[in-house]
Amino acid sequence: MLIHSKLPLAGTTIFTVMSALATEHKAVNLGQGFPDFPMSSELTDLVNKAMRSGFNQYAPMPGWTPLREAIAEKIHYLYNNSVNPDTEITITPGGTYAIYTALTAILQPGDEVIVFEPAYDSYIPNIEVNGAKAVTIPLVYPDYHIDWTAVKAAITPKTKAIMINSPHNPTGSVISEEDIKQLRAVTEGTNIFIISDEVYEHLIFDGIQHQSILKYPDLLHRSFICFSFGKVYNCTGWKLGYAVAPAELMKEFRKIHQFNCFSCNTPMQVALAEFLSNREAYTGLAAIMQEKRDYFKNLMSSSRFTMQDSFGSYFICGTYERISDEGDMELSKRLTKEAGVATIPVSAFYQNGLDNKVLRFCFSKNKETLEKAAERLSAV
Repeated sequence: MLIHSKLPLAGTTIFTVMSALATEHKAVNLGQGFPDFPMSSELTDLVNKAMRSGFNQYAPMPGWTPLREAIAEKIHYLYNNSVNPDTEITITPGGTYAIYTALTAILQPGDEVIVFEPAYDSYIPNIEVNGAKAVTIPLVYPDYHIDWTAVKAAITPKTKAIMINSPHNPTGSVISEEDIKQLRAVTEGTNIFIISDEVYEHLIFDGIQHQSILKYPDLLHRSFICFSFGKVYNCTGWKLGYAVAPAELMKEFRKIHQFNCFSCNTPMQVALAEFLSNREAYTGLAAIMQEKRDYFKNLMSSSRFTMQDSFGSYFICGTYERISDEGDMELSKRLTKEAGVATIPVSAFYQNGLDNKVLRFCFSKNKETLEKAAERLSAV
């Protein structure tokens, strides 16, 4: 029996490959983006409480109602925007799922979607599995800003959506108010949707304000905005997130959602609904992660890597021109095997494998983990 693959060029993700290599060689894993420190015991206690209180059956298809109400309150608090929790918020099994479902809701075969590279690795397969085409535009190296002239040139009658991601994975760059102005200009008067990946909304540093699409009603009416609880509360294994969109768009989103996962983990939703009242748990996250970024960057100053700027996310990138002229994929594998530190080659985030000789490091780790990794990398 043969399958005519919808993703003939897709293989195993780079995250799986590098994590397996890290395990094999007992390397410090700065590759895949997950914390190695405990999440809030208060939140895990609330999950236990919910389970013992009998919240173990299906939640409503759009999500546990008190949780959606708590999210709506949070949106109003952060962005001064009123979102209807009944019709405009859906709880999902993770941010990646929310992105896939949004794309599936809008795409038809032959549509085009503008994607900025380097891009999180699920975007293009999500587009292609729906019979659409990804039109890739490289972010301008080395600061990874958007070339809006290139965006305007790439728009055609087939353009169905533009995907944005801020704070950005893998580079840690962020979009500015000027970017919002440009996004508004290129979409105004069109039928182009916006898919906004904001899973790192609270991981933004140096006093920079997150430019959420939720702040801009004129953009929100054409947008799906995707979020992750895992990135906020250091529980990536929970695979819980949510999507926000206007009611008419969310109606189509839920048509896909109801026949896919239908409903998400109930006791965790019940716990999150209560925990969201603790605003400090998410507003204080940026300072904690910025301290980790700064600590790792300082540790790496004794190495021959050149660390780039990171204004958000779990990640910081570095170049290695003083170490080697080999490709980033080759070096990342060699570092895992010989130096005992796993990283991610940034070329893996480009469809054509563009190699600027940059590696991505995850700094969302314990100090001891960062110290061990930096000590090994400084010996390279």
